[in-house]
Amino acid sequence: MSGHFTMEERAWHAWIEPAGPDTASAGQREAYETSVWPNSPYFRLLAWHPASLSARTSLDRAVFLSRQGLPRGDRELAATVASRVNGCELCASVHARFTATFSKDAETVARLLHEGPETELEGRARAIVDAAAALTRSPSAFGAHHVRALRAAGLDDADIADVIQATAFFAWANRLMLSLGAPAAPAGEDAEALADQRANDAAAAAT
Repeated sequence: MSGHFTMEERAWHAWIEPAGPDTASAGQREAYETSVWPNSPYFRLLAWHPASLSARTSLDRAVFLSRQGLPRGDRELAATVASRVNGCELCASVHARFTATFSKDAETVARLLHEGPETELEGRARAIVDAAAALTRSPSAFGAHHVRALRAAGLDDADIADVIQATAFFAWANRLMLSLGAPAAPAGEDAEALADQRANDAAAAAT
């Protein structure tokens, strides 16, 4: 498990050659070009199986970009916790920045990255972090007491379902990413992938 958690940009390098303009079929190119990060080596690697990547892209957008239900910042908080528990540096950095953008509380998010889910929190954040951490570690660890805490924090049943979906999506996505490559400090070769991150950061800030 990684121990380098930061809101600064991180890169990721695949252990298998990703698909690219010169190697991908038309369907594979369409899959990565319409993904969340078209220039990411991760999404280009997944594009070797374009139907799977397209399904992942649709699910990602449905879980995180829906205008109804749980506020985006709370969904991003759940994703940050899952990524922190799983040790996925890149996902933790990306979703921590989103959480800070939507919550307007970068200090608390930075502390969560540094200290982990056990860091001191109160109210709504405490309930979401506890639920997301338990669900990520082991689905059977998530129980009725987490649901009661979420309800006590003001979440209704649809909101709680959103917490579960955001957490579960990244509990899976982190493990896939960690099995296919490794995080790295950004370098010149990562410029296009970093541009995708910055574009998404800017879009979130403008929301």
